[in-house]
Amino acid sequence: MSAFEGVIVSDTWLQSQFTQVELRTLKSKFLSIRNQSGRVTLGDLPPVFAKLKAFSDMFNEDEIKSILLESGNNIGEEIDFESYLRAYLNLQARENARSGGSKQSSFLKATTTTVHHAINTSEKSSYVAHINGYLAEDPFLKKYLPLDPSTNALFDVAKDGVLLCKLINIAVPGTIDERAINTKAVLNPWERNENHTLCLNSAKAIGCTVVNIGTQDLVEARPHLVLGLISQIIKIQLLADLNLKKTPQLVELVDDSKDVEELLGLPPEKVLLKWMNFHLKKAGYEKQVTNFSSDVKDGEAYAYLLNALAPEHSGPAALNMKDPTKRANLVLEQAEKLDCKRYLTPKDIVEGSPNLNLAFVAQIFQHRNGLSADSKKMSFAEMMTDDAETSREERCFRLWINSLGTATYVNNLFEDVRNGWVLLEVLDKISSGSVNWKKASKPPIKMPFRKVENANQVIEIGKELNFSLVNVAGNDIVQGNKKLILAFLWQLMRFSMLQLLRNLRSHSQDKAGKEITDADILNWANKKVKKAGRNSQVESFKDKNLSSGVFFLELLSSVEPRVVNWSLATKGETEEDKKLNATYIISVARKLGCSIFLLPEDIIEVNQKMMLTLTASIMYWSLQQPGGEAESNLTTPDGSPTASADGEKEAALASAVSNLSMDKAASDHTSPQTEHENPSKVENGKTGTYDER
Repeated sequence: MSAFEGVIVSDTWLQSQFTQVELRTLKSKFLSIRNQSGRVTLGDLPPVFAKLKAFSDMFNEDEIKSILLESGNNIGEEIDFESYLRAYLNLQARENARSGGSKQSSFLKATTTTVHHAINTSEKSSYVAHINGYLAEDPFLKKYLPLDPSTNALFDVAKDGVLLCKLINIAVPGTIDERAINTKAVLNPWERNENHTLCLNSAKAIGCTVVNIGTQDLVEARPHLVLGLISQIIKIQLLADLNLKKTPQLVELVDDSKDVEELLGLPPEKVLLKWMNFHLKKAGYEKQVTNFSSDVKDGEAYAYLLNALAPEHSGPAALNMKDPTKRANLVLEQAEKLDCKRYLTPKDIVEGSPNLNLAFVAQIFQHRNGLSADSKKMSFAEMMTDDAETSREERCFRLWINSLGTATYVNNLFEDVRNGWVLLEVLDKISSGSVNWKKASKPPIKMPFRKVENANQVIEIGKELNFSLVNVAGNDIVQGNKKLILAFLWQLMRFSMLQLLRNLRSHSQDKAGKEITDADILNWANKKVKKAGRNSQVESFKDKNLSSGVFFLELLSSVEPRVVNWSLATKGETEEDKKLNATYIISVARKLGCSIFLLPEDIIEVNQKMMLTLTASIMYWSLQQPGGEAESNLTTPDGSPTASADGEKEAALASAVSNLSMDKAASDHTSPQTEHENPSKVENGKTGTYDER
C-alpha cells in the first residue's frame, strides 16, 4: 500500500510544492547520495543538482554551491530529505528570478512549476461550462452536474477518475471502452487508482503531454494538475478538425503543392491562425494575427472575422465601437448567434487569455469555417491521404514519441522528423549518450545540408544499435520517405521495448541481462496463459487467431486474475464481437498500467508490430509486480524454460524495478540537447487486489 500512498513529507506545505513524480525522482537522487557516503551533507548537493536538467542550463556546480551556502549552513553539515527539498526550492526560486519569471506554459504542453501553482479562475469556469455542456446527460455523471464553477466541485468529482475518462471520450470518441471504467457509487482506493491509470495512459494515447503527473496527484485532485490535463483534453477536442484529413477544404488556404506540404506540418493552433488571417485579409483587416493573446485583445480582429463569416449576425456596430470591453461584448453576442457557447467573458478577451481565446476561435471554426466545399485543390489534398495502415502507424509512433517527454512536440510525423532533430532527441532518450550534440543542428534549420547531417547521424546511431538499415541514408529521411521512416521508428520502438525488458531480467539475475527476443515474449505469453489454466496458444504475432481477442483477454486475466470481467467478453467470432473484445482489451491494458498506442483495428487485422508491442507491454507490467516471476517465464535461446527465480531474486527484482523507475524519471532532467525542461513520463499506477464486479 505504501507505493500507492507515495512519498510522504511531514511538512504539508513542503509536500504541496511537488508532485508525486517529482518527489519520487528527488527521493531517488537523495538515496543514491546516501548510499555512497552513508549520510548526506550540503556539500554533496552541488554535483547532483548541476546534473539535473532543471538547473544545468542556468547554473554551474560552483554557482550552486555558492547559493546553497548563502543560508549560512556549513558545507559539511548533514541534511535530511526535507532540507534537501528546501534546497531544491531555493535554487529553483533563484533560477526563476534570474530568468525574469518569463516561463510560460502552453495549452498543449502544460508545464507545471513547483514554486507557484496559481489557478486561472476564468479558465476554470470555462472548463466547468464545457463539462456541464457535454456531459450533462451522461448516465453516471448527471447526478453531479451541473458543477458550480465558484466552488471546488470540479476537483471533488474528479477524484474518482470517472469524469476525466469520460472527458477523454468526448474529445476523441472511442478512446476508452467505458466498460473498463470503475463506476460504483463508492470506489475503494485501488479502483480509483485504476481509473486514473486508465485516464493517464489514455490521455497520452490521444496526444496529451502529461508533465509530472502521477495517479496519486489525480486522486488528491491537485487543482493545477487537474486543470492542466483538462485544458489539454478540451483543446484536442476543439482542434480535432484542423487538419486536411478531417477538413480537406483547408487546402484553400494555400496556393501550391509546396504550401500544402508546409500546411501538413503545422500544429493545429498554427493552422487556426492561418485560417483566421485568411478570412481577415479578405475582409480588409490590415494587421496580421500571430497569437491568441495580445493581437486579439482589442477585439477588432474578431469583429472583422465575424463580419466576414456571418454578416447576417454581425454588422458595423462592433467595428465602430471604440471601447474594447464593449466591443468584446458585442463580438460574443454575435458569436452566440452562431451557437458558439460563451466560455469566455469580455474581460478574458481584453486581458488576452491565450487558452480561452484559442478555444473561442476554434469554436467559430467548428460552426462556420467559411471555406469552399468544391475547391479544385481538394483533389490534391485527397491524393496526400495515406492508406489506413500507414495512418495508424504514423499515429502510433507520433504518440509514442510525444510520450517520451522530448522537448519537440510532434504534430505530423512525416514532416516533423525530416530535419533529423526529433529523431536525435528520441535516440538520446532511448540510448542515452549516443548523440553527439556538437555535430547536431537545432531547428529552425535554413541550410538543407544541416538537415542531412542530422539525419546521417541518426542512421549512424541506428547502425550502432544493430538496426537493419541496408541502403538507407540520411537523405531518405530528409526527403520524407514514409516507408523508411516507419521502418526506422519501428526498430527504435522495438529496441526501447526490449531494452526495458532486458533491464528487468538483468536486475532480477544481478548480472548482465541477455538479449530478449520476440520469441521470448511470445513464449512468455503462451506460458502465462497455459499456467493460468487457459487453452489459447498462438504460433506467432501474425497468428490470425489473435484477431478474436480471446488470447489477449486470457493473457490479461493471467497476469491479474480478476482484471477481466468475463461477462463483457465475447468469443470473437463475428466482426462486431472482435471489435468489442479489441476495444475492451486496450482499455483494460491501460487500466493495468500499460502505455500503448494501438487501435482496435490493429488487433482485428493482426498487425504484427502492434501485437508484439501489446504483448511486451503486458509482460513489462507483469514483471514489475512483486513476485513477477521474471525468470520462470522467460526462455533460453533454444526455447526451453529458464530456472525459476527464488524468493530472494523476486525481492531483488521488485526493489530493482522500483529504483529503475525512479532513475528513469530522474534521467529525464539530464538530457543535454534542449533548453527546455523535459517532462517526466506518466507514473503508471500500481494495481492491487480487484474486487469482484
